[in-house]
Amino acid sequence: MKLSMFHLMPYQDLPADFETQHRSAWVDLPNENFNPELGRQYYNDYLDELEHADTLGFDGVCVNEHHSNAYGLMPSPNIMAATLARNTKDAALIVLGNSLSLYQPPIRVAEEMAMLDIMSGGRLVAGFPVGTSMDTTFSYGQVPAQLRERHTEAHDLIIKAWTEREPFIFNGKYNKLRYVNVWPRPLQQPHPPVWVPGSGSLETWDWVLDRNYVYCYLSYFGYQRGNRVVQGFWERAAERGMDDNPNRLGFLQLVCVSETDESAQEEYEEHVKYFYQKMLRIYAPFAESPGYRSIHSIRESLRPQLGQETMKAASELNWKDFVEQGHIIAGSPATVRDRMEEAIKLLRVGHLMCLLHIGTMPKELTFKNMNLFSKEVMPGLKNIYQEYDDPWWPQGVGEQAIPTAAD
Repeated sequence: MKLSMFHLMPYQDLPADFETQHRSAWVDLPNENFNPELGRQYYNDYLDELEHADTLGFDGVCVNEHHSNAYGLMPSPNIMAATLARNTKDAALIVLGNSLSLYQPPIRVAEEMAMLDIMSGGRLVAGFPVGTSMDTTFSYGQVPAQLRERHTEAHDLIIKAWTEREPFIFNGKYNKLRYVNVWPRPLQQPHPPVWVPGSGSLETWDWVLDRNYVYCYLSYFGYQRGNRVVQGFWERAAERGMDDNPNRLGFLQLVCVSETDESAQEEYEEHVKYFYQKMLRIYAPFAESPGYRSIHSIRESLRPQLGQETMKAASELNWKDFVEQGHIIAGSPATVRDRMEEAIKLLRVGHLMCLLHIGTMPKELTFKNMNLFSKEVMPGLKNIYQEYDDPWWPQGVGEQAIPTAAD
């Protein structure tokens, strides 16, 4: 069982009247609301938290890519991962990811991720998301109906660039390159493990299973709601004749740990409410541009409608609702440990990503959450699924150095 620290790096100082004055924290929130001096403080705090996760024994630290928003201040997760590559020693660097359809040409991703893999000693996980509708369609102007085709072509180019040892021509529909010759190439051979974040689109399941990658379901509605999507993934894997190794799956869960169930509410409630009320306030049309998902996925309705569902959650749910419905796992170490074990076994998940900084949590409270989780919760979970191999984990984690395979 692998437990990693996931970070969104949110902006914590949106105005009190944000909900009445602005329809969305994404795409069209004027950047006059961003204070660069506060942003500098946030970046340093967030990097401190991820570096602290490494010292506490978390298996990995996770960063991701978003654009034009207050929800996550990481338009370039590779910059954060480069800092972490130098200042962490043992944790996997899980970059979830680079949105491949936004890079022209995508060999930029191949180059930068190869650099990260080398700098970290082979600790990189390469995340290749299609990207949200907000990021790709509205912020970066991509045609939604082309996203998956662009994503697949970019993926194929990157993998070939990592594995070919001679310059080659790439003549794709969207990328035409006379010379592809990536320097440097990755330390891990044949290439770093690939994880694909998703939000419930059915076509992503087959895409991942075709390539034997890890599927990561990233949702803020918790393990109880997420179970429908996850079970659909496992059913599809079984139909395809794939094994049920739990390490095929990653899942994101919000977690708040305190001394008691009561003190957890006292310490974390305001930060959780900020997260749902402000960070996840998304104008509904931004969350679902026409053509972004296939008709089949829309008909199945596995994925919650992000804008509508989160605004409803913020306005109608209280702390008790968030906890009982599994949006967050919160309480004393014993309570959190029991609920985490329930979630892990219900979902059959081998890679659990824990969001331990939520909304406006200050660094001191985040450190407390991380410390209690690592000391009182994590040890009781680590042995779950220990009988399974994990071929999707970086080769350099736990190693002083790894050899580059001979050609």
